[in-house]
Amino acid sequence: MTTTTVRQILETKGAGAHAVSPAVSVFDALAVMAKHDIGAVLVTENDHLTGIFTERDYARKLVLKGLSSKEATVGELMTPNVCTITPSHTVDEVMNIMTENRFRHLPVVERGKIVGIVTIGDVVKSIIVQQEETISHLSSYIAGDITN
Repeated sequence: MTTTTVRQILETKGAGAHAVSPAVSVFDALAVMAKHDIGAVLVTENDHLTGIFTERDYARKLVLKGLSSKEATVGELMTPNVCTITPSHTVDEVMNIMTENRFRHLPVVERGKIVGIVTIGDVVKSIIVQQEETISHLSSYIAGDITN
């Protein structure tokens, strides 16, 4: 069985990620997230990753504090110092990072450039595909359909 990498996930789902400036209003960032049916946007300045803004940031940092989404900026509420991964990380490594840190979204950076974002859904989907392939392979082996 081969180990799936982040590069393979991005090849399947598509590279790239949606990003906003830290100066953008929370309302406008939420509009981007709603338009693309995503749970997070990267926060960038001059193509440099400065943070991530997630639904969790919105719920815990804006709503619970009684702030206005049209007045607050993403820069005020984003999660700075974002943990990133590379295309060479394996699905197992990404799952461990997500589980240990309670992340649902990890930006993928290669040579200092943002090349995509991997979500917990992407990881789960990849694991399911791997398991289905393993089950199929073992079923064929048990049935004697595999030739060496």
